[in-house]
Amino acid sequence: MTIRVVIVDDQMMVREGFSVLLNAMPDIEVVGEAVDGRDAIAKVAELRPDVALMDIRMPELNGIEATREIVASSADTKVLVLTTFDLDEYVYEALRAGASGFLLKDASARQLAEGVRVVAAGEALLAPAVTKRLIAEFTRLGSSSALKPPAQDQIGDLTERETEVLVLIAQGLSNHEIASHLVVAESTIKTHVSRILVKLGLRDRTQAAVFAYEARLVTPG
Repeated sequence: MTIRVVIVDDQMMVREGFSVLLNAMPDIEVVGEAVDGRDAIAKVAELRPDVALMDIRMPELNGIEATREIVASSADTKVLVLTTFDLDEYVYEALRAGASGFLLKDASARQLAEGVRVVAAGEALLAPAVTKRLIAEFTRLGSSSALKPPAQDQIGDLTERETEVLVLIAQGLSNHEIASHLVVAESTIKTHVSRILVKLGLRDRTQAAVFAYEARLVTPG
């Protein structure tokens, strides 16, 4: 099955470069381009792509607001945010807005294509450098009132094992790695992850990781 992608960036050279790279992949097709956040919302509504490759800093409407609108209106389109700097101050905000992952713009063609595939499959994608920034942001917010913990009854809905799996998700482990850590079958972990998302009303693993930090289930650092 071909993964349909819309590229959102205010720089034409960036859009064209990513289009060439992704269209060279046999399982990926770039079906449209958008020049800013408002254009992105319209293009996603019109084309209903599997993945929107989203720049953050754009005129008219930035990538964070566009991501929030797209996630709210299109359950089928995943957002993969591309950022120029690994210390991007908007990483945390975009994840909370519903982005399924992050890649740096200097990622290789292979990393870019694999990132699109991972996000399209419903998994989370966080570049290691960006993950470090995200943890630093949680550390900063954790000592202030800016980080509002979820209601305790939400956490209480989880079983002990589901809570354990949620913590490992937040630490960046894959299903395979969690299964090895807990010495259970990977299919069992997939079931736990699905139940966690349903119980907490979350979209994907990325939002699960955000939830775990906000709920103080994971200590940053």
